[in-house]
Amino acid sequence: MASSTDPWMKEHNEAAKLAEDINGMIAERSPFPASGPERQRHASAIRRKITILGTRLDSLQSLLTKLPGKQHILEKEMNRRKDMVANLRTKVNQMASALDMSNFANRDSLFGPEIKQADAMRRTEGLDNHGIIGLQRQIMKEQDEGLEKLEETVTSTKHIALAVNEELGLHTRLIDDLDQHVDVTDSRLRVMLWP
Repeated sequence: MASSTDPWMKEHNEAAKLAEDINGMIAERSPFPASGPERQRHASAIRRKITILGTRLDSLQSLLTKLPGKQHILEKEMNRRKDMVANLRTKVNQMASALDMSNFANRDSLFGPEIKQADAMRRTEGLDNHGIIGLQRQIMKEQDEGLEKLEETVTSTKHIALAVNEELGLHTRLIDDLDQHVDVTDSRLRVMLWP
């Protein structure tokens, strides 16, 4: 078992506590009106914490790959820790889907699963030059497909940004018109009250 001074375990415990906090915040959503600024602020705070938790889990996963070189950890303990991270990640994805954070749960579909150096080396074992060239072509094709998906996402984001910009322009004009009408009304009231 790992000691309480183990930095990985400390980081995991903090991530688990954050997950519990988020679950508590999700449970607290019910007293807020179905739509309104309080509920939106609360949901925004939950989303922010879920994103932070996702980043912490990525950090835990990264630390886990570095542990065997730094500490002597048995394979059983390593598997237990991998399961702990996987369980937390499942909880995070469930919480994200509860808040309709579909983009969070699909992060792997956008970036692809993380490929480790050892996995990449295993793919080339036993291949001759033609096999390696074929593997490179396959990898390039996969990367091209990934880039096409990324292009679609960026294009979609661009269209959303342009729509938001157009909406902001409209609101700015409406506020300017309202400001002008308030000035005119103020002038008329001053004339009527102080002839």
